[in-house]
Amino acid sequence: MDNYDRNILKHLQDDGRMSNLQLAELIHLSPPQTLRRVRALEEKNIIRGYVAQVSAEAIGLGVMAFVSLSLDREQFRNVREVERNLMAFPEIIECHTISGDFDYILKVVAPDLKALSQFLTDTLMQVPGVASLRSMICMEEIKPVSSLPIG
Repeated sequence: MDNYDRNILKHLQDDGRMSNLQLAELIHLSPPQTLRRVRALEEKNIIRGYVAQVSAEAIGLGVMAFVSLSLDREQFRNVREVERNLMAFPEIIECHTISGDFDYILKVVAPDLKALSQFLTDTLMQVPGVASLRSMICMEEIKPVSSLPIG
């Protein structure tokens, strides 16, 4: 990856809807060369996709929580099945394996506290292999999802 590729990534993180012509002008390459580089970055899975960043609160998802999840050690051989179950819930918008006292950290959204509680108790705790949860309610989002620092 060279400076042209880095510049492409920087600009597309700021505006993923930018036209190829605009991008080419910004990075000082021809449009065909720019398009070839963007496609190569996509094929290498460096650019994983393009999304619209939607305000959760504006669409009725007023509660965000971070949920630490531990697996039942007896069920650990079914870890991939647990992960498939977690990925199927639209309320879970991020899921990461972590080190420390818990196995996963989840970012969960819900319309309100009651809905969050119901999701945690009636859905997430019922997933085979889940041993325990600890939730932390987000009081205020200070820095939402942002661009990666590209050197």
